[in-house]
Amino acid sequence: MQMKVTGFTFIKDAVICDYPIVEALQSILPLCDEVIVAVGKSSDNTLELVRSIHPQKIKVIETVWDDNLREGGKVLALETDKAFHAVAADWCFYIQADEIVHEDSLKAIQQSMLQWKDDKRIDGLLIDFIHFYGSYKYVADAYNWHRKEIRIVRNDKSIFSYKDSMGFRKGDNQKLQVKNSGGLIHHYSYVKTPKQMMNKAKAFHRLWHDDTWLEEKIGNATEYDFSGIDSLQKYAGTYPQVMQNRLANFKSDFNFDVSKSKMKLKYRIRKFLKEKLGISIGEYRNYKLI
Repeated sequence: MQMKVTGFTFIKDAVICDYPIVEALQSILPLCDEVIVAVGKSSDNTLELVRSIHPQKIKVIETVWDDNLREGGKVLALETDKAFHAVAADWCFYIQADEIVHEDSLKAIQQSMLQWKDDKRIDGLLIDFIHFYGSYKYVADAYNWHRKEIRIVRNDKSIFSYKDSMGFRKGDNQKLQVKNSGGLIHHYSYVKTPKQMMNKAKAFHRLWHDDTWLEEKIGNATEYDFSGIDSLQKYAGTYPQVMQNRLANFKSDFNFDVSKSKMKLKYRIRKFLKEKLGISIGEYRNYKLI
């Protein structure tokens, strides 16, 4: 059965903010015939970096972010849609710049795309997430981190990036009907040195807040404080092959006592019910699993 798959994403200031965009794109290339990357005008060499990854497969769209959209991360959704609307394929594989697809799940993802390609009831496919925090040693286990999200959507231009680009909807704001793909993403958004994390935080918060808020909340801070996290666990699994260089070169003093959880009571109850009884309560789901 023939099937065309195109990846898509957006990026800006990847070097300054230490996004693993190279590894993110490399992780989906085995499944994609091509990848569309909307590269925003940057203050570093992001454009050259993206173009160097795989010139035969990666196609760049140069964009300029609207600096006036400083509410709810709307500009992220707009940039996602710019890349999505340039896609021509059966399935469109979305990856964010700090997400890495584990190669052990590539076969399952491909089989899922083939299985549901001609079933028009299915708008998209979910991928499981593991969220790393502070270093590659720890993963977030509180209930307020999303466990799954839509990362593969049908090439239906009524579909659009939702809110701050985390998920998708279609038409008049309808949730997508989805199936599980069997895929796994490692999310490394919070794996940076304190200085790198502060660079990212400042750029990120500019998409939500005005300068007054930034001055009051961040001011002249140069290092991010990782200590506010509520609950973590030691990670005991394997890492994607494309991340091995970053793993080897990463240096951090971050440590966390996993026995001392500060998780809110409501999240502890939800976690207990899910782990012990298989009951999910209050979980955010921007999709309809069918």
